[in-house]
Amino acid sequence: MGLLKFIFSKTFLFQLIIAILLVAALCVGGLEWLDSSTNHDQRIVVPSLSKLSLNEVKSELTKKKLRFEVQDSANFNPNYPRYSVIEQSPVAGNMVKENRKIYLVLNPSGYRKIEIPNNLIQRTRRQVEPTLTALGFKIGDISYKPNIAEDVVLELSHKGKKLKVGDKLMKTSVVDLVLGDGKLGGLQLSGDEESVEQ
Repeated sequence: MGLLKFIFSKTFLFQLIIAILLVAALCVGGLEWLDSSTNHDQRIVVPSLSKLSLNEVKSELTKKKLRFEVQDSANFNPNYPRYSVIEQSPVAGNMVKENRKIYLVLNPSGYRKIEIPNNLIQRTRRQVEPTLTALGFKIGDISYKPNIAEDVVLELSHKGKKLKVGDKLMKTSVVDLVLGDGKLGGLQLSGDEESVEQ
């Protein structure tokens, strides 16, 4: 009976109301603090950083109170200046909070170097040309020298220098091919027949 009497007493009810008001005040204050510390209602439009250098990016983002981080470099794109931004995340036009980090992908200084593979010599021109093209090279001059194997690749060269397996060239480099002409010692092979060159 004494407990029930205390629960319904004016003193207990008064203290209960004060406790409820304190909890409510703490909740409201906590929410206000969270809103201000997380910039809940603040939104900044992400600018387009495409083709900008890192110095230009820094200047642009500092004005908007944003940060950036270079995430990676892409394959070289000749349509963009060297070391300029090719991609960004979030993309331009997105709304972000102050101090948000923008991730960047940069254009490298040039095409990457590609290794000459070991399966090109003594293969036919029809096999080698698509392989070189797929690797990113361009086919240059085609020359012939006496060899019984017609249209078989005997040598690869770049700017007059003979290439060997493992050599590295920039992507889009021009590779010249030296092929066999199907002739050897004055003989020309055509199908099953041999004819002596005059």
